[in-house]
Amino acid sequence: MELKARIIGMMSGTSADGIDAALVEFSEREPGFVEFRLLGHRESPLNPTLRAEVLTACAKAADTQAICKLNFALGEAFAEAANNLLKDLNLKPEEVDLIASHGQTVWHQVDAGEPSSTLQLAEPAIIANRSQISVASNFRVADMAVGGQGAPLASFFDYVFFADEHKTRALQNIGGIGNVSFLPANGGPESARAFDTGPGNVLMDFAVAHYTNGAHSYDQDGQLGAAGKVDRELLAELLQHPYFAMLPPKSTGRELFSEAFWLEVRTKGEKRGLSPNDIIATLTAFTASSIALSYEQFGPTGGIAEVIVSGGGGRNPFLMKLLGEALGPNVRLRLHDEFGLPAKLKEATFFALFGYELLRGRPANLPACTGASRPVVLGQLTPGPNFPGLLQHFAPYMLSNLQPLTKLTLKTTGY
Repeated sequence: MELKARIIGMMSGTSADGIDAALVEFSEREPGFVEFRLLGHRESPLNPTLRAEVLTACAKAADTQAICKLNFALGEAFAEAANNLLKDLNLKPEEVDLIASHGQTVWHQVDAGEPSSTLQLAEPAIIANRSQISVASNFRVADMAVGGQGAPLASFFDYVFFADEHKTRALQNIGGIGNVSFLPANGGPESARAFDTGPGNVLMDFAVAHYTNGAHSYDQDGQLGAAGKVDRELLAELLQHPYFAMLPPKSTGRELFSEAFWLEVRTKGEKRGLSPNDIIATLTAFTASSIALSYEQFGPTGGIAEVIVSGGGGRNPFLMKLLGEALGPNVRLRLHDEFGLPAKLKEATFFALFGYELLRGRPANLPACTGASRPVVLGQLTPGPNFPGLLQHFAPYMLSNLQPLTKLTLKTTGY
């Protein structure tokens, strides 16, 4: 008997520039082997006021009332994004089983010596009632409750989709923050390793927004960085940051590579007489070099055959050039899109997968990557009008055939 489910995966990333939503259809004929098909995708920019409120919260500059209001406002925005995707695809709510929403991370605390905690906003009850579809959310906390860092969540998807019998691969995401999953050739899930490599685009974005007076939020096609010159002394100083010497598993975010961090770099760069383009070039090299340093210090023995890049950084030719130089000629650099799944859809897709695994009652964390003491089921369910039917459909599968997911295969795109 084949189990099928249609799930909308949703998230807003570190840059807080918009909501990505993807409708994914999963099918499982044999327990543990799942195929998926992409049925549609929509990008919904956050309005400038809402984005500014998110960034204020991320900077610890929002009070309790503001965060409470922001949670509901983001819920409305996520619900609108889901409903607009349904309109785009001419689908009714009853034709979708679940929305899997990561929401918007505004705080993620995993520093040593501090109690671990995390907060994602976008109230699931708002999404469920506005969309008329049940919602899965809050995916990080179960992993953190058993000693994990709740990140990088992508490691589970990377393993089941990209693990290869013959090639050792690194799956490198370069969003606001960089994260990597190492997948040794012919290795099981216990052999995978994953952690945040450090800054992705976030510091470059701060610099571009500042030097263009807000006219641009990122370095389009890497043009500004390519027009500058990397300051090697400043770069070497930046690479001495203690985060890079910390042993994995580890994760970071805007809490560490923050606007305050960028302002320190700007002050140092301008004192050294660097131009705006020089500073952007140096920050671009900082991202590339910190990734390569992470591989050198903590990568698999025997080296890496391929690095598969996703995230906005993959669309920055200057960053990709510097990354290729830093990794050396023996490492093949590839883009995520080459594997049939556009990089811009990856994160929404893997949150849809987490929603599916929650309905199946199966763990979706990799303890070897997050540091958790054991595998756990991720996510929490918020009922929508379809909840009774959803439970009736999935309950038999949650009570039997709990073979862990071992392989995820892309069938074809449906749009």
